[in-house]
Amino acid sequence: MSARVERGAAGALAVATVAWWLLVPSYPNYDAYYHLVWGRELLDGLRPTFEAYAAPTQHPLYVAVAAILGLAGTVAERLLVLVALLSLVALVWGTWRLARALFGAWPAALAALFVGSSFAFLLYAVRAYVDVGFLALVLWAAVLEVERPGRFAAMGLLVAAGLLRPEAWLLAGLLWLWRAPAASTRERMLLAAAVVAAPALWALVDLAVTGDPLHSVRATSALAEDLGRERGLARVPRLFVVYLTDVARAPVAAAGVLGAVLALWRLGARRLAVPLALLGTGVLTYVGTGVAGLAILPRYLTVPAVALCVFAGYAVAGFTTLAPGARGRTAWARGAAVAAVVGLAFFAWKLPSFGTLAGELRFGRDSHRDLVALLDVPAVRRGLRCGPLTFPTFRLVPDSRWLRDLPPERVGARSVRRPATGVAVVITGGKALERYGQAAGISRATNRVPPGFALVARRGGFAAHVACAGRLGT
Repeated sequence: MSARVERGAAGALAVATVAWWLLVPSYPNYDAYYHLVWGRELLDGLRPTFEAYAAPTQHPLYVAVAAILGLAGTVAERLLVLVALLSLVALVWGTWRLARALFGAWPAALAALFVGSSFAFLLYAVRAYVDVGFLALVLWAAVLEVERPGRFAAMGLLVAAGLLRPEAWLLAGLLWLWRAPAASTRERMLLAAAVVAAPALWALVDLAVTGDPLHSVRATSALAEDLGRERGLARVPRLFVVYLTDVARAPVAAAGVLGAVLALWRLGARRLAVPLALLGTGVLTYVGTGVAGLAILPRYLTVPAVALCVFAGYAVAGFTTLAPGARGRTAWARGAAVAAVVGLAFFAWKLPSFGTLAGELRFGRDSHRDLVALLDVPAVRRGLRCGPLTFPTFRLVPDSRWLRDLPPERVGARSVRRPATGVAVVITGGKALERYGQAAGISRATNRVPPGFALVARRGGFAAHVACAGRLGT
């Protein structure tokens, strides 16, 4: 494929993505909403509320992106989703480029297809998870290192990625070790400065905002404990297999392992240094989260999942790299045909997962519409003058802070405080009750109507109750 055709295909995919974004509204996840809130606080000249109750880990570059988008007003929530969706396009394109440089066109096409059709990656994109942009930066750093080794641009992309997720710190360190033997003293020093740049900047942001340069590490561990998330080294082996096959899908993960073995045998470790570094670093970082007592989440295995997709492309279509009549080509092609049949059967079996994605989009859209409508009810607006807005759990706090531009003391969870006045939102049932009315370790009693509050509005699965010190704010 020529460079012009490749760029045209990537551009067409980007245009289709923008059209899809316009036609199918989706909204950020909990973490992303907090980054929007923090970005707005920066624009207002305030310190971001990183220490708010149940606040997620801050990612410095994502806070900066959210602040820039925040200049557009409340539409920034949709723009952040667009950034994530276009990052997915960049990720798919980067996967294609990396696999093509290593294995050729057909393995690259399959690798890109495996990444682009992953339910997990699609869900992360439509909910504006920070991980998608991080993966795109890492993959393009890998592409540059394979296609044009020795350029500083690859390290620059890893520095940017390191301001989104800490996994890039280890990748940057490995790149320094890889280049150091052949580099000049000046180049080694420059690369070493780049290696420490991202963690140093992250710590400086934490220090400036919270007074603790290790706030992100401490807060992440504490939040994982509070929410009862899976933690600890003992759980790593089982969850590693479960989560990796969930992100990459079992047949792709299995093909990826086989492809890595085949590629090592045929091409050697030096040529495969970059994808092996992605695979090994991702695994090492995942184990490290268990050792550090942090939450063990599927999103922490996205880097090795992409690497396995690259190797899976080679496992299935690597026979095309052999000359016609070459020994083993026919057997490999037959095995690939069997793998394709198995893969298609698995895809058909998992097709309802895309229905789940559609259902998640509908639920997110409807919940967002209902919350906006509820907060716009005049009686609710008057009730906010009487006291804070509270929810049974923390799950809708950042959304509401963003929608109403409220400071942290004006929005909270009744699992922490139960004010006698203000607006108390109760979740009335259905999926909204499971998603927003309950949370690990939080009593279901927080979703009851507090004494002295009266119903003033219902919208979808949300019911607003108001109490004022003098008279009811209706």
